Amino acid sequence: MTALALPQIAYGAWPSPIDAATAASHDGSPEYVGTVGDEVWWTAPRPAESGRRALIRRRADGTEECPLPAPWNVRSRLIEYGGIPWAGAIVAGAPLIVFVHHGDQRLYLFRPDEPETAPRPLTPLSAVGGGLRWADLTVRPERGEVWAVLEEFTGEGPSDCHRLPVAVPLDGSAADDRTRVRELTAPAHRFVTAPRLSPDGRQAVWLAWDHPLMPWDGTELRIADVQDGGVLGPARTLIGGPEESVAQAEWAADGTLIAATDRTGWWNLHRVDPATGAAVGLCPRAEEFAGPLWRLGQRWFLPLDHGLIAVLHGVGAVRLGLLDPATGEVADTAGHWTEWSSTLAAAGSRVVGVAASAGTSAEVVELDAATGYTRVIGSAHHDTVDPAYLPEPVARVFTGPGGREVHAHIYPPRNPAAAGEGPAPYVVWAHGGPTSRAPMVLDLEIAYFTSRGIGVAEVNYGGSTGHGRAYRNRLREQWGVVDVEDCAAVAEGLAAEGAADPDRLAIRGGSAGGWTSAAALTSTTTYACGTVLYPILDLTGWSKSGGETHDFESQYLESLVGPVDEVPERYRERSPVSRADRITVPFLLLQGLDDVICPPVQCERFLAQVAGRGIPHAYIAFAGESHGFRRLDTMMRSLEAELSLYGQVFGFTPAGVPVLELTR
Repeated sequence: MTALALPQIAYGAWPSPIDAATAASHDGSPEYVGTVGDEVWWTAPRPAESGRRALIRRRADGTEECPLPAPWNVRSRLIEYGGIPWAGAIVAGAPLIVFVHHGDQRLYLFRPDEPETAPRPLTPLSAVGGGLRWADLTVRPERGEVWAVLEEFTGEGPSDCHRLPVAVPLDGSAADDRTRVRELTAPAHRFVTAPRLSPDGRQAVWLAWDHPLMPWDGTELRIADVQDGGVLGPARTLIGGPEESVAQAEWAADGTLIAATDRTGWWNLHRVDPATGAAVGLCPRAEEFAGPLWRLGQRWFLPLDHGLIAVLHGVGAVRLGLLDPATGEVADTAGHWTEWSSTLAAAGSRVVGVAASAGTSAEVVELDAATGYTRVIGSAHHDTVDPAYLPEPVARVFTGPGGREVHAHIYPPRNPAAAGEGPAPYVVWAHGGPTSRAPMVLDLEIAYFTSRGIGVAEVNYGGSTGHGRAYRNRLREQWGVVDVEDCAAVAEGLAAEGAADPDRLAIRGGSAGGWTSAAALTSTTTYACGTVLYPILDLTGWSKSGGETHDFESQYLESLVGPVDEVPERYRERSPVSRADRITVPFLLLQGLDDVICPPVQCERFLAQVAGRGIPHAYIAFAGESHGFRRLDTMMRSLEAELSLYGQVFGFTPAGVPVLELTR
């Protein structure tokens, strides 16, 4: 029998069951898993509920519930990217939960088995600057406290703040009294993580770093004795420094201190002597056992009670394994999952994490370390559409300038009911960060385009994580150069192979990816159009002297571009706002009006430079959105506007999508 030929339909106009509502409603994934007795808890996205993060409870019998209805929103704004926003413990035989509510950033306590009792605040409000913010929580019922990191604003400026580890009483006595919050140490470093107590309770360790370093550049592992009254004594540095990033530290049950450090060029696990700081590698490998610390409390490994260590590890992708510290051997878990998020929890021999694959969405997965058995226990994947409409991505390595390797994930067009003629249009996706990476997992926003006949190429350009420190360091003082070149190398490589149409290439990205997209549109002729989301467009304004971003990243450019005091011309020359006269192709600019990381003024300044030049473009600003869109209606409108842009430039008419009005 001869297979029927698929109908030839213009790329971009293929009929698809994946509409914008379907793609947007499945955006986001479970985060911040934790155990409370025999129960597992996590936060989950709710795009249709104003983009809040819901707290999910999985009881021991497997039933799930959301004990905090809207508008409760469990999300921290500490360093704007947040950190662990909830913690729990069994107290008097029942769960006790402490969480951060995004709306006012206060800590609240509630008992889920007493639904008639509303959550009550544990911390006060502050009218100074950004107020008080909390993250990286641990409930310590034996002390009647929750330990956390406090970010306290002391003025109106984004950098008028300090951070320190604190203890908040669970009795509510600090709800209106900041002085009742016990400071575990005086502010000594600009940034800290929460202390991890040794099993005997006598010592605590935490991470610390200062401007201009970012935590993937250099951090210190600090240790101090716990003195009477539960305060921390004088601290000293065990390992770390300006060129060594310690990403995580944990105590094993036997009192062994374990840390993930990149002193070998890769984030590997080391046993660290608490007395001398001597560090011994547990499993020396040219692969990563940790990643960039964007949010406080991220966990890539956890020591288990029986001596093994649950580890997330790999090169360019992350899998879950069990490391035997005595032999250095790692046994990977079975299952279809190819990516694991930097969130782990453990109780006894049970390990819980969040995992996904190219064909399945993020799920909450439990591993029984004693038997090796894995199972999905929450947020189980269900086929929203026929899998035949989903892309089948391939990990590729392209050749960039000077013969350097460029890593990318290629998502070719795929649709069981249509085919195109000749090479397809492709959109290069530049990830945010930039010290981050794009995982190869199911993303219905990508499928929204590929199912219509538009290929997607996610580029993990030089500077991305997952490939060692040397690859990460390629972007030092080269932001706007290496990232732009690497994205172009992938786009042009696909065109040279005949997969992509060289006349129908686009680039898109958000945040740092928005910078890369705008930098490419104002410096190359590779792309026919571009989509730029909540970007950085003016380096000088975003620098430490410009004051247009938040404290955490306020000196990020010192390494990405160079010291602003020494190379101010470089900041001006590379900025898209200074090169707006070079843009010659249509573009779409999308921005949240509440964004304090990449504020709207950056877009407004760029548009002022473009005005009157006759370049077709559109600017859509969304009230109530901050950095990264979370609301269903925002994400739907953004996707449809982007598809309409490509239709107008690439020469197809997308069905059922409002026409994006381009102004000149």
